Amino acid sequence: MSTSTEPLPGTSDIWEPEVFGWVELEGITREIFGRYGYQELRTPVFERTEVFVRNLGDETDVVQKEMYTFEDRGGRSLTLRPEGTAGVMRAVANLGLGPGEECRVFYMGPMFRGERPSAGRRRQFHQIGVEAVGCNSPWMDAETIAMLVHYLDALGIKNPKVMINSRGLPEDRPAVAQALKDYFRPHLPEMCDDCKRRFETNVWRMLDCKCDVCHQLALNAPRIADLLGEESKNFFKRVCDGLDRLGVAYEINPRLVRGLDYYVHTVFEITHPALGSQDAIAGGGRYRMTMPGSNAPIEGIGFAAGIERLLMTRAGLGLAPAARTAADTFIIAMGEASIPSALQLAGELRHKGVGGRVMADVTGRSMKAQFRSANKSGAKKVLILGESEIAEGVVTLKDMTDSSQKQVKRDEIASML
Repeated sequence: MSTSTEPLPGTSDIWEPEVFGWVELEGITREIFGRYGYQELRTPVFERTEVFVRNLGDETDVVQKEMYTFEDRGGRSLTLRPEGTAGVMRAVANLGLGPGEECRVFYMGPMFRGERPSAGRRRQFHQIGVEAVGCNSPWMDAETIAMLVHYLDALGIKNPKVMINSRGLPEDRPAVAQALKDYFRPHLPEMCDDCKRRFETNVWRMLDCKCDVCHQLALNAPRIADLLGEESKNFFKRVCDGLDRLGVAYEINPRLVRGLDYYVHTVFEITHPALGSQDAIAGGGRYRMTMPGSNAPIEGIGFAAGIERLLMTRAGLGLAPAARTAADTFIIAMGEASIPSALQLAGELRHKGVGGRVMADVTGRSMKAQFRSANKSGAKKVLILGESEIAEGVVTLKDMTDSSQKQVKRDEIASML
């Protein structure tokens, strides 16, 4: 039975040493994306609800089932962000892009979806993502996918499986939707309730249903790429050519559609066997969006990767970060009168950047109790300050690895750590 001190289902407290994996990943994110000219953007964790509904699609599972929506004191409908792209595009629209201008940004942060928690899938989860806005070239699609593979390689996630497909242009969709309906209609009685609803509202989503019966039926559905117009086919061909030139191995998956309505042309997904059966770690595509108050579409290409899933993949490959101790150097103050000197010494060591993590015990407890704390902290060096040490201008230095002990002049202790 849960208690009031436990985090809510689908959320978690993140402690060291797990935190170190997050910090390492964030550093690699900034390094790799920076090489491609991307700048970091931080958007609010909640937006006007219409920002998401207008662009994700009324009939998507995210909008229908998963968004955390509430009303503020002013009566406005607000939503905790379920994904990053819509908020980024709202920020770009607010910034304003002139004709021919581009904006390349990346983001990191928490997202919120009210779905059933499972391994690597939480109600508060975290994503990294990139958006290249204002460039409508298929070559940018190829570079974006190549950048994602480069990023995964830098994280130590080698040889991911890259799957790509095309959703074509909006004008292609009536013909594709009709072909899919013609195929699925005879099978509707045996399909899940979600697919029966999607048949009327968003037949494309029937292609990526996870229900076993529906999935098997989708395997023989018409190939989207075969139903597209020449402009869409030529765009996709150039994306593939770009990936070939950049040395990115990929597989064309004719049933890959991604779950959101704003996608056009290229869509892609990355999986890795280190995650097991739920092996998706990243995905994205090209999109067109319109922001509230504007009828002018904004086009871009981007992707998002779940941080939890990236860390699980790294752990599955044996790349979990090494644990760190709570302290490297522990200072024991013998008696109340010695505490000010212990604090002063700790401050000096920290400012000089020596001794690693430095902790000073200011409780005034017995030496035995303070040594228990030093052992628990994992410190390799213990510095002891008592009235006699202070009077003589020395510090007793104890090496916890071999229990050796010696006195060191106060002004020389930094060089000994």
